Amino acid sequence: MLIRFNPPKGSGGTLIVGLGNPGLRYYRTRHNAGFVAVDILARKYDVLYRVKKDYELAEAHFYTETVYLAKPLTYMNMSGRAVKKLRRKLGIDPSRILVIHDDIDLRPGTIRIKMGGSSGGHLGVESVIRELGTKDFARVRIGVGRPPEGTDPAEYVLAELEDDQWEEFLEWCEEAAAAAEAVVMDGLDTAMNLFNSRK
Repeated sequence: MLIRFNPPKGSGGTLIVGLGNPGLRYYRTRHNAGFVAVDILARKYDVLYRVKKDYELAEAHFYTETVYLAKPLTYMNMSGRAVKKLRRKLGIDPSRILVIHDDIDLRPGTIRIKMGGSSGGHLGVESVIRELGTKDFARVRIGVGRPPEGTDPAEYVLAELEDDQWEEFLEWCEEAAAAAEAVVMDGLDTAMNLFNSRK
């Protein structure tokens, strides 16, 4: 059965949330993959964020689709608090929410789309599940790979990327942004078939 990601009347559109940590200190880190991917979409659709206490929010139009782009400012482990506020503010059902985040269990540069399921140990996703009270929202996962042996995973994902690493990382985030766009425009199943079959 084809799962369409087209909002029913009165649904309020689609909310795409990039997970990350606010501030320049964290921007060029693997853990901010979601922030970077959402920023890529904001630039593509030429929209600006409005800064609120717990989040940054922009409204874009993917052709006829109303899409809200958001970045929680509550820090990763409390991302769900901002997502819950956004859901209430925008009147969007969790099934219309798409979360973009890093994943150390995927090979670097691998993009995977899924609907629902566990957090996979990702504390940001875990917070969103807890605050929304459901696992039934879509995710775009950006593979960043496992840390080298002996390196703490937290230190690995929060380490600032060197220039050459950053350029490669941006390519991964651009692919994730394209995946999110495909979910909205083409439907979840079509997007999954396209992106989940890649490396």
